[in-house]
Amino acid sequence: MGTIVNAVSIILGSVLGLLFKKGIPERYGSTIMQGLGLAVLLVGVSMSLQTKQVLVVVLSLVLGAVTGEFLNIEGGLARLGKWLEAKVGGSTGDVGRAFVTASLIFCVGAMAIMGSIEDGLNHNPRILFIKSALDGVSSVVFASTMGLGVAFSAIPVLLYQGSITLLAWTVKDYLGPAVISEMTATGGLLILGIAFNMLNITEIKVGNLLPAIFYAIPLAILIPRIIPA
Repeated sequence: MGTIVNAVSIILGSVLGLLFKKGIPERYGSTIMQGLGLAVLLVGVSMSLQTKQVLVVVLSLVLGAVTGEFLNIEGGLARLGKWLEAKVGGSTGDVGRAFVTASLIFCVGAMAIMGSIEDGLNHNPRILFIKSALDGVSSVVFASTMGLGVAFSAIPVLLYQGSITLLAWTVKDYLGPAVISEMTATGGLLILGIAFNMLNITEIKVGNLLPAIFYAIPLAILIPRIIPA
């Protein structure tokens, strides 16, 4: 239920953003995006500092990068965005860019991971309900500046968070605070990558690093048994 509410909030927020699109001057939108970029940077820093085993995060990022490059996840997202743009027409804005950016921002984060895990382990969607409110507000801003593609990001959110919930239900006996901390820390570094991209500091292929979050699960269990913190 939490993930479904989250996806609906993104769609509704995007619709509102599109309605206000002509009423928000471009310079306001640009400054708002920069402010959001700084906020995303702060969130990423706070998340990444939760690690107790830096080696887990390092290995997760390396393995995630290899897997992501092999699968070309970011390229797949971009192609899907272009296909969507071709279907709805270019007059609605840069659908592909908006789709990829919003998908990464909404999918990668402590609340997405912890909320989905909590929903899967204890059937408690409270965290995802809070995330839904935050994503809904963000969608209004993103859609007003980037266009219709933001609404389509509800699809990967539904698949991503739903998959984590099912995974949490399947391996619930193995997930504990230590595992969640390392997943959150790994996700925090990806959030930092998104912030750098939003602020035009550099271009990081965050999409191809997404598998790192899932590698953090087995590594967070195995590494402490080999190398104590």
